[in-house]
Amino acid sequence: MQATVRSFDPVTRSGSVFLDDGTVLEFGTPAFDAGPLRLLRSGQRVRLAMTGDEITYITLSTFPLPDSPGIQESPGSPRDKETPGPPTGDRAPGYFL
Repeated sequence: MQATVRSFDPVTRSGSVFLDDGTVLEFGTPAFDAGPLRLLRSGQRVRLAMTGDEITYITLSTFPLPDSPGIQESPGSPRDKETPGPPTGDRAPGYFL
């Protein structure tokens, strides 16, 4: 599930987000600390993992969610597909002898 940061307090490492339908959800320190981020700013797009109605993980929208039994995206949310790496070998596109 994706959302937009509404507020973030760097002291408590908690805040709130707007879902795309305008719903406001709060997230606590544990949800922020579970992810790789150090800071959020208002208006930033983020990706959320939820357990029930509680945000359990928050990261940037371009970062994948971890595969963990306790971390689940909301049903119907798109997951990132693995992106293939760059071509290898001596005939990779853009490679000239």
